[in-house]
Amino acid sequence: MIPFSVLDLSPVAEGKTAADALHNSLDLAQHAERWGYRRFWLAEHHNMPGIASAATAVVIGYVASGTKTIRVGSGGIMLPNHSPLVIAEQFCTLAALYPDRIDLGLGRAPGTDMATARALRRDPIDGADSFPRDVQELLVYTEPSVDGQRIRALPGGGNGVPIWLLGSSLFSAQLAAHLGLPFAFASHFAPDELMHALTVYRERFKPSPHLNRPYTMVAANVFAADTDHEARRLFTSAQQSFVNLRRGMPTRVPPPIDDITAYASPFEIAQVNHALSCSAVGSSEAVETALRAFIKETGADEIMLSGHFYDHQARLQSFEIAAQVLSL
Repeated sequence: MIPFSVLDLSPVAEGKTAADALHNSLDLAQHAERWGYRRFWLAEHHNMPGIASAATAVVIGYVASGTKTIRVGSGGIMLPNHSPLVIAEQFCTLAALYPDRIDLGLGRAPGTDMATARALRRDPIDGADSFPRDVQELLVYTEPSVDGQRIRALPGGGNGVPIWLLGSSLFSAQLAAHLGLPFAFASHFAPDELMHALTVYRERFKPSPHLNRPYTMVAANVFAADTDHEARRLFTSAQQSFVNLRRGMPTRVPPPIDDITAYASPFEIAQVNHALSCSAVGSSEAVETALRAFIKETGADEIMLSGHFYDHQARLQSFEIAAQVLSL
């Protein structure tokens, strides 16, 4: 089977704190390391009460310090929110502290609403337009400096920080292909352009010093439990969170409910079911069938699994089941 990774949003459950969420992230990473996951990704989101990983580089350092072998990275850093030099300094520092264990995934969305994006002191429109230039600038900073280079990321570049491009459209697929970088698609919440983006990336890929052949990662939600019924019930926490976000009222992760149709309208349920269609929900047998079919359909080189749970123990069980079926 292909390598598999965890995407953790550091979910803050109702009645819990951000500190609880961050401690749970470390606990999940430690378990994932033992279960054979290759990478542990953390994502930059702002002004979202249910996500505790806004200061993504800080959380990566916390998780890396409490683990030994699993790679820890950003899935992703929203580059329009930042100076490329600052991100290079942060991740070169992390790579100096945790050699050969840090990955830098980049996205061009703000990771929040437009008002919050402006509060980050970046122009969201200009930032998205300058994304290709910013990525290339960042690549320079993370590589060994050359004679006469006036601006460097210190501690120095060349510490081995692989850069990934993340996306949910054709834009990042084309840019990743042009720059010869690995590409990850956010199919766990935006599946529409998945197959088209993978095709474009593979067909247009140009070998580079970073990568000599196309390398793709796809994302899926996993809600695994002892029974299909219990897994579907656990999944309602993610469904409710998505509905709340679409309503413009993001919340902490709500507890699961028995019937999602009692919470959301048919139109909202159709929206969420479409957005979360790349999901494996059920017992170990159902999850194995769904994940293997997804991997076969996409031909991906790696799969990234996410799960927005209310209960941490249920989340641990789900990721353990997923690891078992993917290791077979």
